[in-house]
Amino acid sequence: MAPIKTQWTRLIRFVAVETGMVHIGQPVNGNLDIGLAFHFKETIKAYEILGSYLDPAAQLSNNILTVKELLAPLSREEMKTVRCLGLNYSDHAAEAGLAKPAAPILFYKPLASMIGPSVPVVIPLAAQPPALHLPDYEVELTIVIGKAAKDVKEEDALDYVLAYTAANDVSFRKHQMTTSQWGFSKGFDQTTPIGPCLVSNNAIPDPQIVPLKCILNGEVVQDGLTDTQLFNVRQTIAFLSQGTTLEPGSVILTGTPKGVGFVRKPPIYLKDGDDVRVWIGGGVGTLINSVVEEGRGLRAKL
Repeated sequence: MAPIKTQWTRLIRFVAVETGMVHIGQPVNGNLDIGLAFHFKETIKAYEILGSYLDPAAQLSNNILTVKELLAPLSREEMKTVRCLGLNYSDHAAEAGLAKPAAPILFYKPLASMIGPSVPVVIPLAAQPPALHLPDYEVELTIVIGKAAKDVKEEDALDYVLAYTAANDVSFRKHQMTTSQWGFSKGFDQTTPIGPCLVSNNAIPDPQIVPLKCILNGEVVQDGLTDTQLFNVRQTIAFLSQGTTLEPGSVILTGTPKGVGFVRKPPIYLKDGDDVRVWIGGGVGTLINSVVEEGRGLRAKL
């Protein structure tokens, strides 16, 4: 099966100044870090894309729009499922003192946990005070599936990838260590940023040479490369598609490299007022979010 071919290379979803409506488009400046530009209130222009992001035939038009508000590249309604891999980097397993898994560790996130760029990550009352519950950051290369995938062979797996983006798998370690099931501790409302854009699979032909970082309050706390994944993108798609249809619009978070906060001495944890940024190469750019404790933040927009 042939790889998915799109007319766009990078796709953003946004509210336009000109219409006040939600559009998808390709940034006019191909080198612009969209997340940083939006954060610093720079003018962002985009060629409007006519059609669905899932339709390879969607037309890249000459109509130029101005970004008023940058949204998550996929709305909650467009995400079919959000699957996540845990402990999928060798260096992260080592820093946590845990054995490398024999098979991918899978958990799911509820859609209510997903937010976009510049939307505050909310520390819920159930996870306060932060010093006790240890809210943590995790930069993750994220896959968006573009066509139905079932019983996929490793050698064909990349043919089903529409695009890549970034996510921050914010985790609440006290809850995580209380049970063997990780979905609850990583699935609180308004805690998982995704974005700032989609980068076509054609622009990232090899997802195993992608650099990724997390920056907390201006300090680089994670600095890795996807070549240290225990289960690479091909293996992940092949494994997860066994007997299971990965529908178009399915999202897969592929794990995080070393540098997480809860294993440090003393631990680093997210708290009210923090600025947390995850950056992924290949044109994905920087996903920026503040952190607020419940009762002080804004309602998420996605």
